[in-house]
Amino acid sequence: MIKVEPHVKALIFDCDGTLADTLPFHYRAWQETMRVYGKEFPQQLFLETGGMHTAQIVTILNERLGYQLDLQKTTREKEANFARQAANVQPIEPVVAVARQYRGRLPIAVASGGIKPAIQTTLQAIGLANFFDAIVTSEDVTHGKPAPDTFLEAARRLRVEPQYCQVFEDSEPGLEAAQRAGMLATDIRPWRHNWV
Repeated sequence: MIKVEPHVKALIFDCDGTLADTLPFHYRAWQETMRVYGKEFPQQLFLETGGMHTAQIVTILNERLGYQLDLQKTTREKEANFARQAANVQPIEPVVAVARQYRGRLPIAVASGGIKPAIQTTLQAIGLANFFDAIVTSEDVTHGKPAPDTFLEAARRLRVEPQYCQVFEDSEPGLEAAQRAGMLATDIRPWRHNWV
């Protein structure tokens, strides 16, 4: 069982790969997008960029693999490919159980590197639409994960000091962001089915 520490006054959840089992769908959306350009997106690189905004990932693909993908166009295409599959996403039950257990007892938020429409569609698919006290996405901050901005903005909206927030995350950039924000970081990967 996932533990909430006694000193904690607010809970902050990543969405993709933490509340919702979206990683296979996001990877499939990336593969569909790259296929159009005759390009590859290695699975290891996909895992390394977990939690990052789509535009950040396109930039990394261009830098590391020498691609020349158009930032806006590729981002739009990938998000559209994901949106077509999003209704099929399933919850990651041990994490969702924590959110349900503490709703109304502690302030709770989602803090994601995704875009608002994708996050709202995903939360709808797993039965958590209109469930959280705050939702922070990549559109709300200047610097995405691994920068601490997303989590700090969630804490600000919940009106809780960062040191009293517990973050639930599944990616290295997200865990780093939580630690840099001065929050307790909980790696939920032991409770998630491994899809790779």
